[in-house]
Amino acid sequence: MIPFKRALKPYLIRWKERRERKPLIIRGARQVGKTTLIEDFASEFRFRIFLNLEKDADKRIFEEYENVKDIVDALFLKNNIPPESTDKTLLFIDEIQESPQAIKQLRYFYEELPEMFVIAAGSLLEFAMKEVRHFPVGRVEYLYLHPMNFPEFLEASGNKAACEQISQVPVKPFAHNPLMELFHRYAIIGGMPEVIRTYLTGDSIAALPGIYESIWETYKNDVEKYASNEKERNVLKHIMATAPMYLDQRIKFQNFGRSNYRSREVSEAMRYLENAKIIRLIYPTTDLEPPVKPDLKKSPRLQLLDTGIVNYIMGVQGEMLAMKDLSTLYKGSFIPHLITQELISLGRISDKKPNFWVREKKQSSAEVDLVITYKNMVIPIEIKSGKSGTLKSLHQFVDRAAHPYAVRIYGGDFNIEKSRTTGGTPYLLMNLPYYAGSKLPEYIAYFVENHQL
Repeated sequence: MIPFKRALKPYLIRWKERRERKPLIIRGARQVGKTTLIEDFASEFRFRIFLNLEKDADKRIFEEYENVKDIVDALFLKNNIPPESTDKTLLFIDEIQESPQAIKQLRYFYEELPEMFVIAAGSLLEFAMKEVRHFPVGRVEYLYLHPMNFPEFLEASGNKAACEQISQVPVKPFAHNPLMELFHRYAIIGGMPEVIRTYLTGDSIAALPGIYESIWETYKNDVEKYASNEKERNVLKHIMATAPMYLDQRIKFQNFGRSNYRSREVSEAMRYLENAKIIRLIYPTTDLEPPVKPDLKKSPRLQLLDTGIVNYIMGVQGEMLAMKDLSTLYKGSFIPHLITQELISLGRISDKKPNFWVREKKQSSAEVDLVITYKNMVIPIEIKSGKSGTLKSLHQFVDRAAHPYAVRIYGGDFNIEKSRTTGGTPYLLMNLPYYAGSKLPEYIAYFVENHQL
């Protein structure tokens, strides 16, 4: 099985080549491809040791030995690796959240065996942190892996021509229709690696439901076992059952999903699911200039891990195959959710979430779908249903901003136009096709550096 080429691999290469490096923890939800990524990366090393701490035999070694050098000696003996080979060996500790003792030992790998290459992965690491009295803060570093984004999907499908065209900023006009068709297919199945692999082996979309169901059941089983009582378990079950119906919507914790659960009960359960990377709570900001600070007192938007899973749960994938324009799906919330997923996928060295902008006044409230910081500017991004639609909220942002740049992501061609807000403020609007969502930072840099009023 040939592994997919993931955008995180160059970061791993740079980590390997650094003289000053710390044990690395790969974070992300279950089944986003962490283990497969490291198995591919392991070919860079002469010796490789793989441990899975869901296996008692692998977990036991961290319980039997307290000294990290004793652990390595035992592992080298078991794997027939010469004792002097620590600087040529990759140790991969998968599902490290199963052993608080193994997490604690990462500190001593850094302090006592800095020449050794140590990578850990944990899909539920935040829960395990609560059980580790002395977490190795400052002695480990992190990378984040997400579901595959559109460029990774193109790379996996072997479509070199499309990969080349999506990397062009700006996109060439002749590439627009083919890229829209490919993005349509990616939008239906989503970015879970096992789903994409099955689809690309020649199976139809009809063969995928079993995989989605397996992934979703795994998530439900994972989070429920961390509930401390039956009430928490029931709240988690309720959120898992109803969250896909609130795609990209601002939510209230109190009585979420037409339940009788209180705000505190729902918010705590939401944090559990966010720690497991199954959902994200995307908070608004009122800032017009950097730094952009989320307002945690305002209602967040609900973002799920993968749009393909949502499509399966909602039972709409067959319907989507017949649709030419997906912008009307879920009452217009589908494309904004997917674009936000694409932006989240770019967070590889930090887990910072995007924000949206609000102005909540009695007479003139406004909400802009996303904002991105570029240099000393906060750029507003509106995601519209189809090729048309008013830009009332975007105009309110532009009227108050200290720069003239704004972006609309929509179902049409790439272009840049000069325009005016309804208040008369001149500004530049970059119209960007859906499929360029994961390239948004590059497009904004191109836009600002090459265009002035």
